[in-house]
Amino acid sequence: MKKYEITNNQKHQFSHDGVVLLKGLFTNLIELIAVAIDQNLASPGPYAAENLHSNESGRFFDDYCNWQRLPALKQVIFESEAGRVAAALMRSQSAQLFHDHVLVKEPGTAKQTPWHQDSPYYFVEGQQTLSFWIPVEPVEGATLRCVKGSHKWPKPVLPTRWLKEDNFYADSDNYIPVPDPDKEGMPIAEWSLQPGDAIAFNFRVLHGARGNYTNRRRRALSLRFVGDDAVYCPRPGQTSPPFPGHNMIPGQKLRRDWFPIIWQNE
Repeated sequence: MKKYEITNNQKHQFSHDGVVLLKGLFTNLIELIAVAIDQNLASPGPYAAENLHSNESGRFFDDYCNWQRLPALKQVIFESEAGRVAAALMRSQSAQLFHDHVLVKEPGTAKQTPWHQDSPYYFVEGQQTLSFWIPVEPVEGATLRCVKGSHKWPKPVLPTRWLKEDNFYADSDNYIPVPDPDKEGMPIAEWSLQPGDAIAFNFRVLHGARGNYTNRRRRALSLRFVGDDAVYCPRPGQTSPPFPGHNMIPGQKLRRDWFPIIWQNE
């Protein structure tokens, strides 16, 4: 199978903007990704969430950390080029899996995915981080939206809970308020996507997604990786995902038995 080539321009764009489009990276695995998402929907894990109130239309489901129990999901992670491509974009000698994340918006789901950065929710810090966002259906209006350059902001954005929309941590002094990128004229990257395309973005990039006003589902898989410089960093409260009982200490590399190295430069 021919390797997916990452250009120097794509590496520069990822470094400069914090986000880049990768056409067709997962096209040959899209049917397997659909199976993995459907396995997750049929058998939700302990962190599964429904992100709508009873008076809101549609369904907005998400769940994470299921790769060890769902065979199709594990196969996608270990048999795709995700690790090698992630390492190339991060300019890292390795790509270590952090976690998987399934997000499903059924037709007529008006709720937007709130603007947020992933990094404040996580107990990991480093410059070399990357998430893939991979749609199963063609996506236009309900696509991922990323604020270019937001991974370089001096302070992180306040993390909030998606359903309650309240502060995730009690102490909010170390964060900036969640901005409104549309009103504030921030540069937003968004693309119409085909099944198997992927958006790659840094954990610190501010991102969100529109509601799904179409008549088809919007299923997406995210795969999250860290590179050589990533270390454990405690937060002011329980993180998401929480990974209870990890027993790591500040500054330590993530334990490989929980967070396996998917790709290593020989």
